[in-house]
Amino acid sequence: MRIIAGEWRGRKLVAPKGEATRPTADRTRETLFSMLTSRLGTFEGLSVADLFAGSGALGLEALSRGADNCLFVEQERDALEAIRANVATLNARSRSTVNAGSVMALGPAKAPHDLVLLDPPYGTGAGSVALDRLLRLGWIGPATWMALETAADETVDVKGLDVVADRRVGKAKLTLLRLAA
Repeated sequence: MRIIAGEWRGRKLVAPKGEATRPTADRTRETLFSMLTSRLGTFEGLSVADLFAGSGALGLEALSRGADNCLFVEQERDALEAIRANVATLNARSRSTVNAGSVMALGPAKAPHDLVLLDPPYGTGAGSVALDRLLRLGWIGPATWMALETAADETVDVKGLDVVADRRVGKAKLTLLRLAA
């Protein structure tokens, strides 16, 4: 696993040990960030939340491309170790916050994030449940973009959110969402 673009382009990332986490493939991550770049233009100055963070690759990719800060939320011990190691290796501590816990246990947000990245376990529906919860707790505002990775056959439908785009990449489906108009 490597950072695809930006300040840390080509830098290697460590993946969590064990089978509890499924890191996003480089090709899938490249497709996701291409989809986001065509809509956002730039990541400069963004506040990002990387939820179900795994290795932290999605949030670190956003930081590499200029995001101001990233909150990583993960509950698996091996994944937390990988996130912390990757943050340290890239010297990203000042722009990163690592929250050890469940996405479903997050409380109200102090302010909405500009970009929310979610990569929950496939086939669980956890992404849609988390988005519904985050919407109610103020994590998502009018300017927020959300990117959800699911299994290719999963349906994403969250009341109050519109699907802007989706794309299948191998066994994965990437869905971009915004607040409903």
